[in-house]
Amino acid sequence: MKIADLHTSAVSLVKEALEKAKKYADHNIFISLNEEEALKKAAEIDQKIQNGEKVGRLAGVPYALKDNFLSKQGNTTAASKILSNLHSPIDSTTVAKLEAEGAIMIGRTNLDAFAHGSSTENSYFGPTHNAKDFERVAGGSSGGSAAAVALDIVPFATGTDTGGSIRQPASFNGVYGLKPTYGTISRYGVVAMASSTDVIGFFTQNPEDLDLLMSITSGQDEKDLTSLPDYYNETTVEAGTKKRTGVIKDFDNENVAPEIREGLKTQIEKLKAEGHKIVELSMPVLKYALAVYYVVVPAEVASNLSRYDGIRYGYRSSEAKSIEEVFGLSRNDGFMPENKRRIMIGNFVLSSGFYDAYYLKAQKVRTLIIKAYEEAFEKCDYILTPVSPSPAFKLGEKINDPVAMYLEDVMSVPINLAGLPSLAIPINRDEDELPVGLQLIGPRRSDRNLLQFAKENFA
Repeated sequence: MKIADLHTSAVSLVKEALEKAKKYADHNIFISLNEEEALKKAAEIDQKIQNGEKVGRLAGVPYALKDNFLSKQGNTTAASKILSNLHSPIDSTTVAKLEAEGAIMIGRTNLDAFAHGSSTENSYFGPTHNAKDFERVAGGSSGGSAAAVALDIVPFATGTDTGGSIRQPASFNGVYGLKPTYGTISRYGVVAMASSTDVIGFFTQNPEDLDLLMSITSGQDEKDLTSLPDYYNETTVEAGTKKRTGVIKDFDNENVAPEIREGLKTQIEKLKAEGHKIVELSMPVLKYALAVYYVVVPAEVASNLSRYDGIRYGYRSSEAKSIEEVFGLSRNDGFMPENKRRIMIGNFVLSSGFYDAYYLKAQKVRTLIIKAYEEAFEKCDYILTPVSPSPAFKLGEKINDPVAMYLEDVMSVPINLAGLPSLAIPINRDEDELPVGLQLIGPRRSDRNLLQFAKENFA
């Protein structure tokens, strides 16, 4: 389904989306539905169209909102107990821009609490099931959004990507998922996980819709000092040009599932047949990326989650008998296991005895990773790699093994550390086996031409 092809009434579109959301209730895709408000907005848009008034580019289009985006509609829970009753007084910049163009939020999607996880099994509201195989995970942290698009409930859904949280669920469910260049879309009004790697993006069924959504949401925001001027809409599109595509040989090993390695080889041969050049890359520094990520990100997590103390807002333990117990019990009860694990790791690496040995060293290696990508893009225009070493794994398979879960991110986290744009591309959508995705990576601010290349070669 392409947004441009939706020609029915807004009320009909919203009703159909809500019916599908209820049909797939057993998949646990939505934390909450926004039925009354959505139908009211749809009726208002239909009336505007009937009156001949101007409407936006997304007029009447239903969408799903990952439940870590602040919105005045309903509660923003971040899939956690500690924020389970938080009603936001503001809209995030992304929500405000989408709805200014007439988009209608039908519900809030499930995620790993505070976006910490790779399977949605770390959600206070339970896991989301894979769109293709009910016994498997939908991926994380944006698993609910990916499944909502994969099951054709909505044409698009929002997501956040801190270490692969858009691309991995997109790959697991067989849809497109874009992680833009860091700072392209404002982070204002999104529950922070790790501020130096958090990125806003989208899930769709095609690259054309991603282009439309990027053109609407990109741009500088005075409320987010890390946001960039709107380079996206200023980019000159390079259509029909032959490109050099890099392939990282360090990722071609026995730890990658055979079907993913085979899928990558097939796509490489297709690119060659179309006249594109393939460049083999060696990037040995990437073997340190996962370790760097799980030092830098928990450090930022520990800082960002320190604000949830049971005092100003959020869950407060009823058993607390002192101020210290309010802090301790509220946080212990309110956070999920992975939240607490990352807070502990973060505080450890930031402590005076270990700051230089771990955190400072990790930041130095991060700089080397950024430099390695800069050197790689001197030899090629884009890089094509797997998103994850395996397709979707079974529910319960890795939840009690944090290291095994972290290893699912080994191919996605380097892109976040370097702040690069990356697009998850489904390569076997019409087949019966589990979905497999690859990611197309570009230099910073190449987002629009990255999508153009995908339209021409992978759509």
